[in-house]
Amino acid sequence: MRESRAFILDMDGTIVDNIPFHLQSWLALLTELGVSISEDEFMRRMIGKTNAETLHEMVDPAMPAGQLAEYAERKEALYRELFRPHLRLVPGLDEFLRAARDLGVPMAVATSAPPPNISFVLEGLDIAGYFQAVIGADRVPRGKPHPDMFLAAAEALSAAPARCLVFEDALMGLEAARRAGMPSVAVATTLDARELADVPGVVQVIGDFTGLSPAAALAWLDSPVKV
Repeated sequence: MRESRAFILDMDGTIVDNIPFHLQSWLALLTELGVSISEDEFMRRMIGKTNAETLHEMVDPAMPAGQLAEYAERKEALYRELFRPHLRLVPGLDEFLRAARDLGVPMAVATSAPPPNISFVLEGLDIAGYFQAVIGADRVPRGKPHPDMFLAAAEALSAAPARCLVFEDALMGLEAARRAGMPSVAVATTLDARELADVPGVVQVIGDFTGLSPAAALAWLDSPVKV
C-alpha cells in the first residue's frame, strides 16, 4: 500500500504575500536599534529565521530573553498593523486548499511566525480548518534553515518526510525542506522565479497557486524531477 502523501505549507510569503510588510517593520526596528542593513541583504540572510535568531544575529548575540520578547512583539505589532488592510490569500490558494481537502490530502503549516501572527493569518482568513497541524517557531528548538519545523509537521501528519511536498518562498525554507528530505515547490512571491529554479530539492517553481491542482502537485511528489 502506498504511504500517505501530505502537503506542508510555509505561511509568510506562501499562504499570504506579506514579506514586504515584515521587511518594512524589521528595518524600522533595526534602524531604531542602530543597525543598518539593506533590504536585499536582510532578505537573503534573515527571511525564514525566527525573531530570536534575527535579533541575536543582527543586534546582540547575548540579548536576554526579556528584551528579545519585547523587541519581537514591537516588530510583530507593527507588521500586523501594516499588513491588516492587505490581508488576503495568495491567488489560487483557496481553490487549491479546498481541492486538496476534498482529495483527503493531509496538510500542515510550518512557519517561523509567532502564535499571534499565525492566528492573525489563519483565523483572519478562516482557513485554519484546512490544516491538521500547525507548527510554529515556539514548537521547535531551531528555525529554518534547520529541518526541525518540517520534520515536526511530517510527524504530526503521520507522513514520511519523503512523502511530504513543501511549499515555500524563501531560500532558508527551501534549504530546510531539503535537509528534511522533502521535495519542495518554490513560490515566487518573494524572489525571482529564475533564482529559484536551480535551488536543490525544488521540483517546480510557481508564481502563485492559480490553476494548480493538488493532483498535479502530487505527481511532482511521486516523480521529484525538475519540469
